Amino acid sequence: MNAIQIPGRPLPQIFRKWCLSLLALAAGLLVSQAATAQLRVDISGVGATQYPIAIADFAQDPQGQTVADIIRADLTRSGQFRLVSAAGANIGVDSQVSPEDWNTRGADYLAFGTVTQAAGQYQIRYRLLDTVRKTELDSVTFAGTEKELRRISHRIADRIYEKITGIRGVFSTRIAYVLQTGNTYELQIADADGQNPQVMLRSKHSIISPTWSPDGSRLAYVSFESGKPVIYVQTLSSGQRTTLANFKGNNSAPAWSPDGQQAAIVLSRDSISQIYLINADGSGLRRVMRSPLIDTEPTFTPDGGSLIFTSDRGGSPQIYRVPVSGGDAQRVTFNGSYNISPDISPDANNLVYVTRRDGAYRIAVQNMSGGSEQLLTAGPDDQSPSFAPNGMQILYSSVQGGRSVLAVTSVDGRVRQTLSALNGQVREPVWGPFTN
Repeated sequence: MNAIQIPGRPLPQIFRKWCLSLLALAAGLLVSQAATAQLRVDISGVGATQYPIAIADFAQDPQGQTVADIIRADLTRSGQFRLVSAAGANIGVDSQVSPEDWNTRGADYLAFGTVTQAAGQYQIRYRLLDTVRKTELDSVTFAGTEKELRRISHRIADRIYEKITGIRGVFSTRIAYVLQTGNTYELQIADADGQNPQVMLRSKHSIISPTWSPDGSRLAYVSFESGKPVIYVQTLSSGQRTTLANFKGNNSAPAWSPDGQQAAIVLSRDSISQIYLINADGSGLRRVMRSPLIDTEPTFTPDGGSLIFTSDRGGSPQIYRVPVSGGDAQRVTFNGSYNISPDISPDANNLVYVTRRDGAYRIAVQNMSGGSEQLLTAGPDDQSPSFAPNGMQILYSSVQGGRSVLAVTSVDGRVRQTLSALNGQVREPVWGPFTN
């Protein structure tokens, strides 16, 4: 097996990407089938700055309370907002509102609106006021079916977040992960809050390394259903999937280029794991560089010009950078003797990875220009970090209380969320991109 083994310890989950498992039966495709269990969210910590805001129940339709509840939950999860009670307030979008009254209650901002419906179609109108400056920050109308109310609520929360912080919100984005229940593996996608999970693939054999296309319409992943790791690409809207890479040996660790035209993949066709580029249609295979030891876990820099990857070429797993055109790789991480699973922030300023310190696997973030490092988690077994598309949070898998869960930390480590399944183990998470 081409893998880096820790003496006296089983391989971490992440290195299943490097290993060949001999598995036998076929996978079943279950497109957009609702998953049986939601993820439960627990939150701890607060941000360095908290914005006091009141979210009134939206008026007229009973769904108005549901919309307001989702917005409140989204803003609370960010750790950057302090909710001021709006109990008993049912404010319509056309109501006359006194900013002074709400400011006296301690709210610097007030969000409210109206929900109406006719013939199964809902209209959601909302407003956001700055009670200090006595100005309106936002006003917009959405329309959709009852099933779309959750998505619309997330979009309103995104607008509130951006209008107040100046940073685009990620509440309406999605995440993907693998859920293992017994001997069954499911590739699932869900809203960023863990709700509304959908099963994209169910198999009796391992599924690993899901990764979103830049436009959020497809997932690439590795499945062992044919008896060895093969890379597939699946279109979410139709469930149609194609084989991206099925070469001799292992096919693993796909990563999309920022323009979605090609992918970096890892192949062991020449007996050792090496990084290749391949067009999105499976043509144009090209080896990036040659290394005497393992190169794996590639990810593109946001400008598409370089690859960040993991290699043991220096004697222990570390993270390196190489131009997409090939050439000499430059080492990036120097703190600690074991650093793997890199992901780079959308602004290219920060690198997140798994580091082993004092026997514990922890999530660390490193500034790309200065090289300073911050340990964000305590372990003991945190894996697979993935940046939110606004770069403000990091999704990862964790073992807590003997259970495998998904977790989210703010990039400064102040706010943490745990998204735990009611049954089964969740792992291999990846945060999806912004979509229109």
